[in-house]
Amino acid sequence: MADHSSDFMTKAGSAGCPASPCLLGLIGSGIQASRSPALHEAEAAAQGFRCRYELLDLDQLGVGVEHLPALLAEAERRGFAGLNITYPCKQTVIPFLHELSPQARALGAVNTVHFTGGRRVGYNTDAWGFAESFRRDMAGAAADTVAQIGAGGAGAATAFALLELGVRRLRLVDIEFSRAEALATSLASQFPGRELRPSRRIEDAIHGADGIVNATPMGMARHPGSAVPAALLQPGLWVADIVYFPLSTELLQAARAAGCRTLDGGGMAVYQAVQAFEIFTGRAADAARMRRHFERLVAA
Repeated sequence: MADHSSDFMTKAGSAGCPASPCLLGLIGSGIQASRSPALHEAEAAAQGFRCRYELLDLDQLGVGVEHLPALLAEAERRGFAGLNITYPCKQTVIPFLHELSPQARALGAVNTVHFTGGRRVGYNTDAWGFAESFRRDMAGAAADTVAQIGAGGAGAATAFALLELGVRRLRLVDIEFSRAEALATSLASQFPGRELRPSRRIEDAIHGADGIVNATPMGMARHPGSAVPAALLQPGLWVADIVYFPLSTELLQAARAAGCRTLDGGGMAVYQAVQAFEIFTGRAADAARMRRHFERLVAA
């Protein structure tokens, strides 16, 4: 993607972690299987400093998204350098931040919050993470017309990434049709000349498409099932899933059985973490090393 917001990130991350060990965390629901703690802690160790990464699981805490302000305040009080944000908080967190990076503002979704100078600055590293994964692992795949399931916080990032990658026609499906409409309208203003169409039926969105992206949490252990009926999967399609725990989701298993080329959520998880690490610490991460570590974690 063209816009890494690198100048903005370097400025915000230049102070590095304010405490030793560097305290980081993840806020979300059903996140106990997250690889983020291991990824960030291992990269910090490889660079010669200590990092402790905590999971702030809404399910485990027995609270909902309304508890976000308290969690942010507690992390600040304890001296956290920042927090990653995942489902279902990527859009809900925005009113509690002081500033947004240009891309986070454009997407209306935040997955990384940096605490710096008494301010909370929100970023979105998901879009670049998905695009980088697609570029590396789906080289040569046709991507003129794509159907995407999910128009929430993660969906905003993947849709933006797809358009940056050159997708000309993007069809958006969401359980809340109004959300698909809103995302299509927002992106159309940023990508003139592209066809962005909200759709009420998955069947209609997939018809004539080159590929499908699942940008919903369906497929996670807490949200079992597949976002796309297996009967709709054909060999000519490629299928990408942003879910990475488990790495082989029900959707991807069905897609492989149907002869589809597939992209799992592992690459997006790694590359979004690469940018987040830089924001949190002010240090460039070794993307290849983080990818290797992720693969070892999965293999184990």
